[in-house]
Amino acid sequence: MKTIKQEAKTVEEAVRAALEKLGIERENADVKVVEEGSKGLLGFIGTKSAVVEVTEKVDHVKVGLKFLKDLFSKLPLEGNVGVVEEETNEEQVLYNIESKNLGIIIGHRGETLDAIQYLTSLVINRKTDSYYRVIIDAEGYRERRTKTLERLAKRLAEKAISTGRKVMLEPMPPHERRIIHMYLRNNRRVITYSEGKEPFRKVLIEKKKTLDNE
Repeated sequence: MKTIKQEAKTVEEAVRAALEKLGIERENADVKVVEEGSKGLLGFIGTKSAVVEVTEKVDHVKVGLKFLKDLFSKLPLEGNVGVVEEETNEEQVLYNIESKNLGIIIGHRGETLDAIQYLTSLVINRKTDSYYRVIIDAEGYRERRTKTLERLAKRLAEKAISTGRKVMLEPMPPHERRIIHMYLRNNRRVITYSEGKEPFRKVLIEKKKTLDNE
C-alpha cells in the first residue's frame, strides 16, 4: 500500500495534492488528518499548514486478477481468468481459469493449480492488511476433485471397517486432507487423523474400537 504525507493550506488542498500524486480517486483512498491547520494572528502570523496522510486502498480482488493475467501473459499457455462473483466476499476470493491447456494448468492431481493458488494468495495477502482465502479453480476442477476424494474416503472407510486395519492414504495437500476429514467426521465407525510432515503428510482412517455412547 502506498501512503503519502502531504502539507497544504487546508485539509482539502492537502488531500487533493496527495490524490494527484498517487494517481487515484477519493473513493479509493483512506485519509487521516494529522494536523487541521490554522490561519494564525492576522491571517498569516503563526499560520500552521494542514497535514494529511493519504493511503491508497488495495482491492484484493483486482490485485489477484492482475497477478494472474500477468502470469499467463508470460507463459506459453492460453488462459482466461475471471472472478466468480457469487463465491467472492470480504473473506475469500474465487478465480476461475478457462483454457485449452487445462491439463497442463491443473497438473498432476491439481499440483500446478495448487501452486498458482499459493502464489496468488501470497501476492494478495502481502499487499493487504486483512487475510483473504484465495481459491483458484479451472472449469469446475475443484468440485470434481472433491467428489473423487469423497468417493475415495467412503471406499477406504469401508475397507478399514471390514478389515479392522488402519488405511493410509497417499500424501495430500492440507485442503485435500480436510475434505477427507470433513466427509468422514460423522461416520461413527471410523476416526481420521493425519501423520507426517509437509509435503508428505498423510490421512489415516481407522476403525473405532467402540462406538460412541456404548
